[in-house]
Order: sequence, then structure tokens, then C-alpha cells
Amino acid sequence: NGKLTLIASTTENPYFYVYNAVLSRSTVFEFKPLEPEDVRPVIQRGIRRMGEDLQRLVHWEDGVDEYIARSCGGDVRKSLNAVEALFAAHAQDRGEIELTLEETKEVAQRSANRYDRDGDVHYDILSAFQKSIRGSDPDAAIHYLARLLESGDLISPCRRLMVIASEDVGLAYPQAVPIVKACVDSANMLGLPEARIPLAEAVIFLATAPKSNSAIMAIDQAMADVRKGKGGQVPVILRDCHYGGAEKLGHGQGYHYAHNYPHHYVKQQYIPDDLVGKKYYEYGENKTEQAAKRYWDLIKGEV
Repeated sequence: NGKLTLIASTTENPYFYVYNAVLSRSTVFEFKPLEPEDVRPVIQRGIRRMGEDLQRLVHWEDGVDEYIARSCGGDVRKSLNAVEALFAAHAQDRGEIELTLEETKEVAQRSANRYDRDGDVHYDILSAFQKSIRGSDPDAAIHYLARLLESGDLISPCRRLMVIASEDVGLAYPQAVPIVKACVDSANMLGLPEARIPLAEAVIFLATAPKSNSAIMAIDQAMADVRKGKGGQVPVILRDCHYGGAEKLGHGQGYHYAHNYPHHYVKQQYIPDDLVGKKYYEYGENKTEQAAKRYWDLIKGEV
């Protein structure tokens, strides 16, 4: 009758990888990872079923099923793969099979921390990493750093730490940038596993540092205005006058050299005419920026 029913599954985010024309005609369901207590009965049934298939009596130590349940990352398939791997290790045994916790730790897939470097989980962890530092929670931040490093990913946390130093700590502690850069350089020079030490130092330093986003707010507002076409010609007094003919055009005439004035400041118009009065930068509520504000309020006579 011309009707088509499509049922599909994917481990990738369909909103990234499936055509919009298909998505708009589909209902998307997200399957969540199972909790360990939900996986344990499946593991126990799997062990018993494997024993029945092999016609062998099977015993397992306390904690075997729980360890597999926790190490499979909520994925039943991985838990059953671990069970099969356990039995494969006893393929040459005769008589009863004894599954020990020690061998379980050796064969069980270490997937409790699900991680796909190019997928959703990667960006979710990076997002949580930055937001934990921004929220001044060093314990959560260290946890997410550990998950990134355990996956073997060194580049992503290094890059994100450099961003955080400017975006989230910013002018509240300007020295954060060179300090974090030194930690990142050390980590890249050392490589894993030693890289974890300077990176942990950088994470705790940033998480416990005062915070300010005044710089990113200022530049984002300015760039938004530029994209809208705001900002006319550069004022004549500020234009380059280091070439022949510039003086005839009036470039640079009337410009006051700030260093020739008290406190190296003189009032004159720097911003284009259509943006006069526009304020992009707002001093942050922190010791460093407030000290700068008090200084310039005094110099500019705005107190």
C-alpha cells in the first residue's frame, strides 16, 4: 500500500548523523544505561545458562556478578561478553568451574566510564569538566579530569583548561593563564601517566581561584555588533599617519599622546561615531577588577 515503516538503532546521536528529512518523520527514543542492580540478574542467568550449555557445575565467588555489573557501564551486551570471556578462560578445565573475583577483574571490560572520543559522552564529560571548575567544585572537576585521562585523552583537558583560564577565571586572576600554560606544557612534555600531576594542579588551582567572565562577555558583545554592521570609520585622529600624504588627508591631526599627560591619560574619542557611549566592558565583582575600577574612576574624575 506504499507505506514504509523504518525501525533503526544507532550508538551515535541521531541529531548529528541522521538526515533532518528522516528525523522530522521519526520518533526518537533514547535508551539509558541500566543500573548495576538491573544488570546482575542477567549476569546470573548468563552464568547458569553457560554452565547448562557446557553441562558443567558452576560456582562463583561473592562479588563476581556485582563486579561485572559495575564494569559494564550499564550495557547488558558487555556484561554477557565478560561472562563468556570468563568461561573461555576455563575452556580446558575438567570438572566443576570456579569463577573467582580476581580473574573477573582481569577479563571484565573496563567500561564503567563510557567514553567515545568523537561522540556525545566525550562532549558531555568536557562540558561537566568546565562547568565544575566554573562552579568552583574541585572534587567534581578532578573526577571528570580522571575520566578523561583514564580514556587516554590528554589533548582535550589541556585545551579546555587553557580556555577556562581566560573564560571563567579571566581578569579576576590574570596570572591564571601563564600558570595553567606552564602546567599544560609540563603535562605534554611528560605524557601519561605523569601528566596527571600538573593537570590536577591546574584543575584545583582554577576551581579554587576567583572567577570573572567580564572579558568573554565584552568581546562577544563587540563581535555581535560587528556582525550587525555597527562601527563606522575609524576616527580621523586615530588613523595611521606614518606614510606620505597622510597629513594632507588630516589623518592623526588632533591626536593627543596619552603618555604626555598626567597619569598617562587624556580624554578623547577612540570608538567610532555610531558607537559613542557604548560600553562593552563591565568591571567584575572581584578584588583585581574592582581595584582597577577604583583607580580609573579616580584618574578619569568619575568618583
